[in-house]
Amino acid sequence: MKLTCKNCNQTYEIPDERLKSFGTSFTLPCPSCKKPILVDLEQKEKTPPPEPEKAPDKTELPSGKKLKEKILNSVKDLPPMPQVAQKARQVVSDPDSDFKDLAKVIESDQAIVAGILKIANSAYYGAVGRVASVQQAAVVLGVKTLQELLTIACAAGLLGGELKGYELSAGDLWKHSLFTAAASRLLARRDHPSLAEDAFSAGLIHDAGKLILDPYVLKRKELFYQKLASGNITFLNAEKAILGFDHAEIAHDVCEKWQIPKHLSLAIKYHHAPSLSNDNGMAYILHVADSIALMSGLGEGLDGMQYGMDQKAMAFLKLTESDIQEILPEALDYVEKTIQSAG
Repeated sequence: MKLTCKNCNQTYEIPDERLKSFGTSFTLPCPSCKKPILVDLEQKEKTPPPEPEKAPDKTELPSGKKLKEKILNSVKDLPPMPQVAQKARQVVSDPDSDFKDLAKVIESDQAIVAGILKIANSAYYGAVGRVASVQQAAVVLGVKTLQELLTIACAAGLLGGELKGYELSAGDLWKHSLFTAAASRLLARRDHPSLAEDAFSAGLIHDAGKLILDPYVLKRKELFYQKLASGNITFLNAEKAILGFDHAEIAHDVCEKWQIPKHLSLAIKYHHAPSLSNDNGMAYILHVADSIALMSGLGEGLDGMQYGMDQKAMAFLKLTESDIQEILPEALDYVEKTIQSAG
């Protein structure tokens, strides 16, 4: 038993067997200050033992507004991929800019330059051995193709890793994103050709929310399994129930921090529910492209089969089943050749 002297605060450990020989209530002199220490063995028996320390409750992990603030405050720690691409887009849209201005923006990141030159000199882009600089790439391939290569080179490192929370192996999200980008561009070219390159960019980063949420999903994985097993609920709704928001919503918020154009960030926010987007055409394009990617088998992680196509989507984009069957192999071919070029 531990005895503490109230006078000098010294604590002593004395075996219970020795104390019981004195009775149930008595005093002992403190070895240090000689003042009496009151011992009440009956009171000790009435005192319940301390409860064992509980393991942290996973439901107490931060969620909702608190979690979102934490994520948005850490945006500076996320890879700055879209910022480089966005600055390049601004330069291209400026009529007073030229190839040198574009090269200056891109060449601020040598890793991206290396990626662009490697892809540009691949057989797929037909410039083998002809491109030694970003300026040459712009001249040989054209500004639009250079923008595409920039977006691919930026996104490859960002989206290529393993996502354990979503059960996506290394490269799975990258392939899914490439397919969605290619399919989005093909869909946009049908009725909105001016949006084709924007659609490609949005398709490439439409699932950036998964990249951002993966560590938080991983910590709550058991809860997700429980929620999904409890009834007819989509993974998107499980995200909202457990985290307070879904991966599309956080992607929108982060895209705003990244200064992605608003029509693209809104499309990303509603790419799983385009009917809620106030007829945002890009949201429907992303939604259908994402659905076709899942039909192809690309991107089937923990949540891969939890989504269905919005019933309004095909009619909104004036698509038929035969249109989908044409887009699917063309997008798959693009993914295969792009990965070979960047590999």
